Parts: sequence; structure tokens; C-alpha cells
Amino acid sequence: MTTHVLTQNEFGEYYAKYIALATDDDIITGLEKNRDMTLKIIGSLTEAQLNYAYAEDKWTIKEILVHLIDSERVFSYRALRFARFDNTNLPGYEHNDYVVQSDANIRSIEAIMEEYKAVRNATIALFKNLNDKALQFIGTANGSPISVRALGFIIIGHERHHSSIIRERYL
Repeated sequence: MTTHVLTQNEFGEYYAKYIALATDDDIITGLEKNRDMTLKIIGSLTEAQLNYAYAEDKWTIKEILVHLIDSERVFSYRALRFARFDNTNLPGYEHNDYVVQSDANIRSIEAIMEEYKAVRNATIALFKNLNDKALQFIGTANGSPISVRALGFIIIGHERHHSSIIRERYL
């Protein structure tokens, strides 16, 4: 299943840019490709590069990584809730506040990447075990409709968005 199966009512407009970056893969393949790409990029960086921010109000690469981890947890949690046909309107979250509280810059890259791999493996396991009915369920998060399968593609596209920023502005 690729993003071509998604309909406009499965996600809010805010997420269209992320879904557009995940067009060629099914969810599992996209998650695995992104994991391999991220591990390769991060594994080649020095500590100075990991702690670099290209402007005073911008995140470091370590902060971007922890943001990706936190966001994936939030999106996966939403996917789990909706895959179980939970109709509760789930609240949004303030990602900038999460980054400030993450202590990313004082953590070792080994600890961050261990957490990244654990979260990614859990996300892959979740999506591997969802049937079509669960994947197509549409719930509400942060006031917008979102399907379980759209959440999978958002995780993929969100990571690709930030990987592109890292390549363009940090390296």
C-alpha cells in the first residue's frame, strides 16, 4: 500500500507535505529505508556536527533526532489508539517544548540512537500487525481527521523532511 490509496479526508492539510515525501513506498518499506538512511548519515558525523545549529534559534542535529523520536512516539500512539477503533479526540502537542525538555545536547549519540532504533522497531512491529480495517480507521487528533495508514506515511515523510534539512543546512 502506497500513499496513492489515501483520500483527502484521511489527513489534515498540515500533513500533506509529509505525505507527499512518502509517495513511493509502503509503510514498512519506508520505515526501514528511513532507518537505514538515518543510521548511515548519523554514523558518519562528528560530535561537533551533531551539536551544531545553523542559527541561534534552530535545533542541533541531536535535537532533531530526539524530535523525530518524540514525534514518532506520538504518531504511533495515535495509530495504536485509532487502530483499536478509539474515537477519542486526541490532543495535539507542542514539539518545541518537547525539544527544550529533552536534554538532547547533553545525551550521548549512542544513547539517542539506541532509543531511535527501539522506537523505530516498535513502530514497524505495530504497523506490520495491523489489518486493512484498522489501517483505514479515521480518528481525530489535534482537531483534524487522520487515518492510521496516513499516520504511518506521516512518520516516513516527517523523517525525510528533517533528513533533507540536515543535508541542506547542517552538512
